[in-house]
Amino acid sequence: MNKSNNARVHQLVELLTFNNETKLGFVLVAGIIIAAIIVAIGKTSVVPYNPIEQNTGPALAQPSLEHLFGTDITGRDVFSRVLYATPNDIMVSFVVVGVSFAFGALMGVVAGYRGGMLDEVLMRSTDVIFAIPALVLAISIAVILGPGLVNMMYALLIIWWPPYARLARGEALRVSHFNYVEAAKASGLRTGTILRRHVLPNILSPMVAYATIDMGSVVIIYAGLSYLGLSIRPPAPEWGAMVSAYQDFLVSAPWLPLFPALVIGIVVVAFSLLGDGIRDAVEASRIG
Repeated sequence: MNKSNNARVHQLVELLTFNNETKLGFVLVAGIIIAAIIVAIGKTSVVPYNPIEQNTGPALAQPSLEHLFGTDITGRDVFSRVLYATPNDIMVSFVVVGVSFAFGALMGVVAGYRGGMLDEVLMRSTDVIFAIPALVLAISIAVILGPGLVNMMYALLIIWWPPYARLARGEALRVSHFNYVEAAKASGLRTGTILRRHVLPNILSPMVAYATIDMGSVVIIYAGLSYLGLSIRPPAPEWGAMVSAYQDFLVSAPWLPLFPALVIGIVVVAFSLLGDGIRDAVEASRIG
């Protein structure tokens, strides 16, 4: 079993190292995360201009070396606002995906391995959530809870864990029939020990691949909810809210809504490229 795991790890590393799209995704994701950390620590001292300060330049100034993304109607530097919003958007994605990953994996593994009533309850509860479009359900929950960052994360968490539970359940069902799992059962190991030693380690790779791609999905949904005014209140910058606030200038000053939307797209593509590479590596390791 150790030799098999070592071979899979080698295949994963090999594919991730030589796949150009994956390397591009990794570089972009690393850059985004580093930028988010720097801004989160340095706050306004690391961005070119104070993101909420007006008249940092002429109103509606076009993109230039002084103002990379131009300025808005009040003279605020758009690049500073986009950069300052990065930690918030990335943090929301990591929290939502991380909590959903952990909770969904726990529920799915136990349900898939043990079966019975727990499995039935999990499947039916996820069916209910899957029956309603994610964005519609998130908007409904966010409206009930009220606007705000914390409430927004609650709304996303309520709808985000079922796919992870379903994926973990399916992988647990697959792994539970492996010979070494059957041997562990026959040897009298407790269920918790079997899950921790033999089941969970063998389902993490596909779940990590899914979670990496899913980071981009959270960014899109969160930006959509912010676009509707359900997240951080102005003047604090947020990508989706900026697109909403600047959409009236799409003709007269197209750079205003374009740059926040472009950053959203780059983040989504970056996580998708990296996640696709991890997924391909997982599939190659299984074939191998």
